[in-house]
Amino acid sequence: MTLRERLQADTTAAMRSGDALRRDVLRMVLSAVYNIEKAKKITLSDDEVTGVLTHGVKTRRESVEAFRNGGREDLASKEEAEIAILADYLPEALTDAELRALVDEGVAATGAASARDLGKVMGWLSPRIRGRADGKVASGLVAQALARADLASHGAGH
Repeated sequence: MTLRERLQADTTAAMRSGDALRRDVLRMVLSAVYNIEKAKKITLSDDEVTGVLTHGVKTRRESVEAFRNGGREDLASKEEAEIAILADYLPEALTDAELRALVDEGVAATGAASARDLGKVMGWLSPRIRGRADGKVASGLVAQALARADLASHGAGH
């Protein structure tokens, strides 16, 4: 069963069980997938559907932050409930240690030596963490790793 088929089956199940929030969240995802497929005239792979889910989680996290800053805990809670539903369809999240190991591997694999190489490392890292780690967190870890690499190379030369 493809990820899209699972989303459709779970949408039907949510309708039958009367779970309005799950039904609406899954419909939004399926609608986004359909719109992308229609615009590009392609059928999205499971990996690409995962990208749509990841984007949905990311935008909702940003909304949670904005709602909390605006004192709207009720809306922030609703967004968090939607994130939890979407997370059911994403691959298992990476632990901090796993993410750090991948960042180090990416720095080594791309030969990155300074902060200017952040894009190169993120290009290597992004497909490996899609749906499994927050890109903003990963980018911060890459920046830290590159700063250490930069210090080490400049420190060794003096």
